[in-house]
Amino acid sequence: MTAATVDSDLRVHREVEHLMGMPLSLALRGRHAGTATGAAAWAAALVEMREADAVFSTYRPESWVSRLGRGEVRLDDCPAVVREVLDLGEQACRESGGAFDIRRRGADGRRVLDPSGVVKGWAAQRAAAPLLDLDDTDVCLSAGGDMVCAVADPDRPAWRVGVEDPHALDRVVAVVPVRNGAVATSGHARRGAHVVDARTGLAPTALASVTVVGPDLTWADIDATCALALGAEGECWLRARSGRSAVVVRQNGTVAAW
Repeated sequence: MTAATVDSDLRVHREVEHLMGMPLSLALRGRHAGTATGAAAWAAALVEMREADAVFSTYRPESWVSRLGRGEVRLDDCPAVVREVLDLGEQACRESGGAFDIRRRGADGRRVLDPSGVVKGWAAQRAAAPLLDLDDTDVCLSAGGDMVCAVADPDRPAWRVGVEDPHALDRVVAVVPVRNGAVATSGHARRGAHVVDARTGLAPTALASVTVVGPDLTWADIDATCALALGAEGECWLRARSGRSAVVVRQNGTVAAW
């Protein structure tokens, strides 16, 4: 989990909504903070998130992904975004050597389609588009603590993103300045052992949390989850990913950052 603050004399306008089982929050500063134009962009972002939930929720039996998983529809019957997300999942599976897989093993041993590990970051990055189009306006959109950040004016300070200590959630282990990019964290401190290594079906224990800073939230989120799932291999794997910075908290409490 991460949280963003900023050192600036500019007024920051904030919004929050609960969607997809998580808080979606917005901070705007600059020209359209608190204006009707800014409000319209926020409304468009919420529409995008609600549409993603309707298509991809595994908790809704009527969603396209639920129906696809049950074999009631074919992939070609689904909206084009379903193929896009499944393709991202397949790419992540290949690049992680199978540790990340959108087809989890169900209680009966069969594979169950569950692209949730891709959807949150992908949907939030898409939802950020109308906000990022606001002129002379800085944006920080947080989806359950994973963030898309932008600073329109090079003279304005970066957003400062705090990385929680997974062993003591009232502390931070690092503060990362972000001007234009995304930050995602994967860990077990808040949601329990929800990430497993798909090769073994077991929750890895070598890493307590992985935070990735990258150009977009889709892949920052995927990479953080992949690295956590890879366990002892995750830190080395992540270091080889170009264009990413990271803060890794190992289970023993030591921290690596690059």
